[in-house]
Amino acid sequence: MVSSAITRKKKKQAVEKKRKPIHGSIKLVLGLFFLFMALFAGISFISYLFSWKADQSFLDTELTTNLVNPDIRVDNLAGKAGAVISNLFIYKWFGISSLILVALFMLYGIALLGSRVLPLGRTTKYGLIAMIWISVMLGYALPQEAFQFGGGHGTSIAEWLTALMGSAGTLVVIVVTGLAFLVLLFRLTPDHLKRAEVTRFVVSVPEADAMAVDLDLVHVDFDPDRATSDPQMTVTDAGEATEDKLDLRAPMGDYDPTLELSGYQFPGFDLLRDHSIGHPKVSDEELISNKNKIVETLANYKIKIEKIKATIGPTITLYEIIPAPGVRISKIKNLEDDIALSLSALGIRIIAPIPGRGTIGIEVPNRKPETVSMQTVLASRKFLDNDFDLPVALGKTISNETFVFDLAKMPHLLVAGATGQGKSVGINAIITSLLYRKHPSQLKFVMIDPKKVELTLYSKLEKHYLAKLPDFDEPIITDTQHVILVLQSLSAEMDKRYNLLKKAEVRNIKEYNDKFIKRRLNPEKGHMFMPYIVLVIDEFADLIMTAGKEIEIPLTRIAQLARAVGIHIIIATQRPSTNIITGTIKANFPARIAFRVPSMIDSRTILDSPGANHLVGRGDMLVSMGAELIRVQCAYMETDEVEHLTTFIGNQKGYPMAWMLPEPKTDSQDESGEVSMDKLDELFEEAARLMVTTQQGSTSSIQRKFSIGYNRAGRIMDQLEAAGVVGPVDGSKPRQVYYHDLYTLEKFLNQRS
Repeated sequence: MVSSAITRKKKKQAVEKKRKPIHGSIKLVLGLFFLFMALFAGISFISYLFSWKADQSFLDTELTTNLVNPDIRVDNLAGKAGAVISNLFIYKWFGISSLILVALFMLYGIALLGSRVLPLGRTTKYGLIAMIWISVMLGYALPQEAFQFGGGHGTSIAEWLTALMGSAGTLVVIVVTGLAFLVLLFRLTPDHLKRAEVTRFVVSVPEADAMAVDLDLVHVDFDPDRATSDPQMTVTDAGEATEDKLDLRAPMGDYDPTLELSGYQFPGFDLLRDHSIGHPKVSDEELISNKNKIVETLANYKIKIEKIKATIGPTITLYEIIPAPGVRISKIKNLEDDIALSLSALGIRIIAPIPGRGTIGIEVPNRKPETVSMQTVLASRKFLDNDFDLPVALGKTISNETFVFDLAKMPHLLVAGATGQGKSVGINAIITSLLYRKHPSQLKFVMIDPKKVELTLYSKLEKHYLAKLPDFDEPIITDTQHVILVLQSLSAEMDKRYNLLKKAEVRNIKEYNDKFIKRRLNPEKGHMFMPYIVLVIDEFADLIMTAGKEIEIPLTRIAQLARAVGIHIIIATQRPSTNIITGTIKANFPARIAFRVPSMIDSRTILDSPGANHLVGRGDMLVSMGAELIRVQCAYMETDEVEHLTTFIGNQKGYPMAWMLPEPKTDSQDESGEVSMDKLDELFEEAARLMVTTQQGSTSSIQRKFSIGYNRAGRIMDQLEAAGVVGPVDGSKPRQVYYHDLYTLEKFLNQRS
């Protein structure tokens, strides 16, 4: 019996030995199969996110017939099979959370090939739970999107829960189940919560490789000999060691400029409205009619066309024509008015030729233009996914693409157009774009509004996004004399930033801030994180008419030099004449936006070319970013939307005050830099009493109190500094006042007299 048992055992071992290579081969094949499935599913799922619209017509047809038809093609990188599979998992089932299956397939493949990264059973269980939960959560949070982020499963479950428990009840269920999932995933217990309240510091001992010592149990004895011989320990360190304290300062991470307002919430898209819903689009009838009329008009002048095609935009339709060989382009260009007459159009614009396309463009206004909503533009992937420093979304182009540019690369922008053509809406679009992408620590606005009505809504942003001079009560500058001071102050800020760039040995604000964030610049030496500053002037013509060169000279200096230090200017005017938009201004504002203007002369003043006089108004504009003109329909937002946006931001916790600009430079000092005290200003003593009473030393307060010019106020301030009443300029902070009561000040003044 023993021998038979041994024989059976040997036979069994022999069979198992023979099976091992077969079993290993199967594991290898299965591992490769799962890795292939992960790769194929990953490619098809990710490609589906970008190609689902283009492939929808194929997916809606009879798949059994068209799946093997070579004449039918799809945009999905994984082919028709990939389009069908991704449509099933993402559109009909679990939405973008289906990508978790890709990770699971990859995990199975790696495990079968011999490297187990995570426990398969536990990972599969919680991976599938997470996929279902994320699907329902996205179906609840984004139910009305054209692309169903939660898939059919998530959207259906979310709608069922909402119908059963209401929106608030569904939200509670989603949050509670999510928390329960995290508790189970990380196996949390009440003991973990108790231990989380106690902070423990652990030091690694180099001599004992993976050994950790609780500092509560460590007693460090002071060895005077070691303290003096060890170059890494100062006498200060030895003193701390005698008190049983060990200074274990871990390396500091990167500096976070948003930390002071870490709770700041960016505005959501629900603050804006979608104005484009229900607006009609261009009909086939209108397209065919316009094409026939264009061809007929050109034929009347014996101009033959080889091809014509149309691109429909929100406001206009672009008809591109390829003329027959031998036709002169100028001949078509001269027929602008004739084509407009035949089409009964408000005005057409001919682009002859379209740069880089080898065609001639005829832009014809749509009979029923569509409104482009600011909400739609800001929610586009083109705006959300770019890496611009100062991204601005203006609207949509002729081809219905969102038009986004980087203000930091412009570097300044000139906006002009006749009254009521959309200029103010364009300014709101620019400001709103920046508010949706930049944290208050990263961006500051200086707003100038001579008309006192256009930018007042943004005063609610004072403690978040606005910059102003010390002691200025109004966050939005409306007085012309104050505008001069602000421009002088920005010039001083620019000089200060250039000095910091020089010390840091960098060339621009981006390199400087990167270096500061990496803690390679010492704040004790004056270095600081620099926010971008955007100067917005709503009605430039009023300033030029009242102040002229006092405005133009400092503005030109800033425009010429400020790009590298992150100061950018946006100028808007409704009077695009040559005495307002001078050659100096145009030379420093290469980026320009033109809304509709009444004459070709005005168009040439703004854009150096005609075209703005043929726009249809209501936000229709031409954008010049160099040699090319781009026609854009400006995104629309109403005044109450701006109010909702500013109220949402203004109601959040902000900084203690607006971001302070430095005091402007004055010309009161002589060439040697010394102030003459032989002849004091007659307001010297009154100004000194004002400084001591308010305990704030600023030139602007003297100017406002005594109703004098800034230069005289600056001379008085210099005399007060020379006399020892106030301290020197300290950046953007008010000067220090050395006298704390009027009694001491009066004794000083009596001694001087």
